Amino acid sequence: MWKAKYFTFEEMIHSDTAKAKGIKNIPDPEQFENLSNLVVKLLDPLREKFGKPIKVNCGFRSNEVNKLVGGVPTSQHCKGEAADITSDDNKRLFELIKNEFEWDQLINEHNLSWIHVSLKKTGKNRKQVLKL
Repeated sequence: MWKAKYFTFEEMIHSDTAKAKGIKNIPDPEQFENLSNLVVKLLDPLREKFGKPIKVNCGFRSNEVNKLVGGVPTSQHCKGEAADITSDDNKRLFELIKNEFEWDQLINEHNLSWIHVSLKKTGKNRKQVLKL
């Protein structure tokens, strides 16, 4: 059952690529649990603290969708552990995540054009910050 406050399941699995190619971009039960964890433990509280809408550019990706968009085979998007997000103030959003939340990987993508953030449901979150 989806328990998110601000983010719908549909927006977390939406993919223009999947839609255009007729691919079903649906997580299996483990991926669903990871995606739900990402939203409930990170994205919803982040949206609450940020106080403004956050857009999900990319959430879950099936392996097929991941290949089509050029994602790495080990992408956390395929595990349901990652989302690429944006807002009207990505610098503030990035700093808020970095300083006030638990996360695994935080990536400043293309000079904060968007932010990649991930959270593991199990295992140690690395707190890895990257700039691409």
